[in-house]
Amino acid sequence: MSKNVCFLNGNNGSGLLAFGGMDLLAVDQVNSLDQIDVFIEKRQNKFIFMCLSYDLKNQIENLGSENRDSTSFPDLVLWCPDFVFDINGESYNILQGDGSKKEYTFAKDFINSTKSVVNKKMKFTFEPQISKDLYLRKVNLLKEHIQKGDIYEVNFCQEFVAKNINKKDIQGCYTNLNSITKAPFSSYFKFGDFEIFCGSPERFIQKKGTKLKAQPIKGTAKRGKNKSEDLLLISTLKNDPKERAENIMIVDLMRNDLSKIAKKGSVNVNELCEVYTYKTVHQMVSTISCDLKEGKSFTDILRATFPMGSMTGAPKIKAMQLIEEYEEFKRGLYSGSIGYISPNGDFDLNVIIRTLIYNANLRTLSCGVGSAITIQADAEKEYAECGIKVQKILDGISG
Repeated sequence: MSKNVCFLNGNNGSGLLAFGGMDLLAVDQVNSLDQIDVFIEKRQNKFIFMCLSYDLKNQIENLGSENRDSTSFPDLVLWCPDFVFDINGESYNILQGDGSKKEYTFAKDFINSTKSVVNKKMKFTFEPQISKDLYLRKVNLLKEHIQKGDIYEVNFCQEFVAKNINKKDIQGCYTNLNSITKAPFSSYFKFGDFEIFCGSPERFIQKKGTKLKAQPIKGTAKRGKNKSEDLLLISTLKNDPKERAENIMIVDLMRNDLSKIAKKGSVNVNELCEVYTYKTVHQMVSTISCDLKEGKSFTDILRATFPMGSMTGAPKIKAMQLIEEYEEFKRGLYSGSIGYISPNGDFDLNVIIRTLIYNANLRTLSCGVGSAITIQADAEKEYAECGIKVQKILDGISG
């Protein structure tokens, strides 16, 4: 396999596959955000693929990240690949590079490899990095902050880690995970010692021309056993006051973020608390859009909107301060973003959830999970929800 590979999989027969080349910037330093526009400017008319860590927040606001780091993932990865293929069913259209038969063969072999589930018994176990008692205490302390009016909502996360993992142990992880999730913002990213297996259903932000679109998710329900049960679950989710309140809080936050870079009066809520159905779950999604002010760069957009409100809470800065205080791990790439910028400057970025992050050098496999804590939250139920989320991922990679 090529040393660097990225597959952005829409799970609708389409996707982008990038590979080849070492034109890559991986940085973990105080001025890494400032290097993004420089990297883009020097590679005009090229596709650029990227990983943005949650901890880029520290270069946007006066924040820090001092918690334990089990992945050692850089704050920022930008990569201009030699080859980019647009995958549409059985059609392979090369968008970047002069592909020979060798490149077409690699592309087809890679895509075919993502379609065959690998039946395997896992030889490793994930261990929670926070005890149940400590988790429960921290959720209740966060609720005290909500009662005092410090915040309205906070996304509180924990990490599960498997250690002493060899590369052969993770064979088929992406294919198996994707076969279960079939998510529209699924991705596989490999560079250096890192491999990322992402089954995300959530878009962070998309740019088409001068139009920006964000689609935060808050609210989840399982799929039903049949159509009638599905319809009941959809209706229950759509009308759940707690789920709607969580979603609307993030919509308001996103409207505020977009207003910093939007033309006056152009911020619109196109969908509010709509339910989208995926292979294993129903999700409550809202869509917010705006027209971008002239002269705003990619980094300007990030400074206004990153990290996404669905993974922080509201108000955003106070929520991020409490996340740093109460969580037991450095989020790193988890709740960051994977995506691409096209040659014309359009881009699409996901939200990194339902994701495994592998570091071959450390031989660790990390999985972050979390939930929104509001005043109505029950700590026991939130803990159970995290366990269910990580178990679904484990079931997925087992094939």
